[in-house]
Amino acid sequence: MLHRDAKFRIGEVVRHKFFPFRGVIFDVDPTFDNTEEWWQSIPAKVRPRKDQPYYHLLAENEENSYIAYVSEQNLVHDDSGEPVDHPQIHDMFAELEGSFYSLRSEHAH
Repeated sequence: MLHRDAKFRIGEVVRHKFFPFRGVIFDVDPTFDNTEEWWQSIPAKVRPRKDQPYYHLLAENEENSYIAYVSEQNLVHDDSGEPVDHPQIHDMFAELEGSFYSLRSEHAH
């Protein structure tokens, strides 16, 4: 499989193209790295390709905070400037600067 560079970065605030949630990227897989069962559970009409970066998000919607796993093709940059209200955000990130959270120094490599 061809690997390509990720379009989004760790700490970036993004939102889903089709579903009403947004979040902060905290990890990136170069290609799909979840179970086949998880992938097959996505309706075929909207099932993303496996040969693209997949992002781990500290995500939120109107009701909940959770961890999401989303393909690059289904994400867009969130330029609202609004902070993400996820209970784990301050475990990994410092302040929001524009539409990016900076990593806490203990998490920076």
